[in-house]
Amino acid sequence: MRQTLIILLSLLAFTLNASAQVEEPKDTPQLEFAMQLKVTLGEAYSCGETQHGRRTIIPITGGTFEGPDIKGTIVNGGADYQIANSAGRTELEAIYCIKTDDGVYIHIRNRGIIAGGKDAQGNPTFYFRCAPQFEAPSDSKYAWLNNSLFLCAPTFSQGFQGIVLNVWRVK
Repeated sequence: MRQTLIILLSLLAFTLNASAQVEEPKDTPQLEFAMQLKVTLGEAYSCGETQHGRRTIIPITGGTFEGPDIKGTIVNGGADYQIANSAGRTELEAIYCIKTDDGVYIHIRNRGIIAGGKDAQGNPTFYFRCAPQFEAPSDSKYAWLNNSLFLCAPTFSQGFQGIVLNVWRVK
């Protein structure tokens, strides 16, 4: 029993020592700009307070997108489905399609978080990030969208009635 206890204490000491020496990995992922989407939106409506929180639906009515290797329009008919809780956190899932200038349809499912809070000094904070997933035809020149992870930083623009989505590919 004593020998088992000594082994366990040695393992614990080794584990604590090892975790104190963790360094940031040298192969930190990089981001590469993929595209900007300018999404036009319809009038939001709500299902009210549900068992999961307040459900809001925002219709996606169109828009445009452009990046170094892609360009086209956003297809009318998608929507952004949001669920907000009383703590100031909203989860969203936007489902819609885009059509490239050369006629290829690409499906997008964009999941994200909107969260308000306060920093250590008590100042208000706002976090709004998403992770779009693309579903492009495997035999198209846009198949590269199927095989990468993407991050999105949504913004609002004074001169545009909708939402602007800046999208980066994780390299």
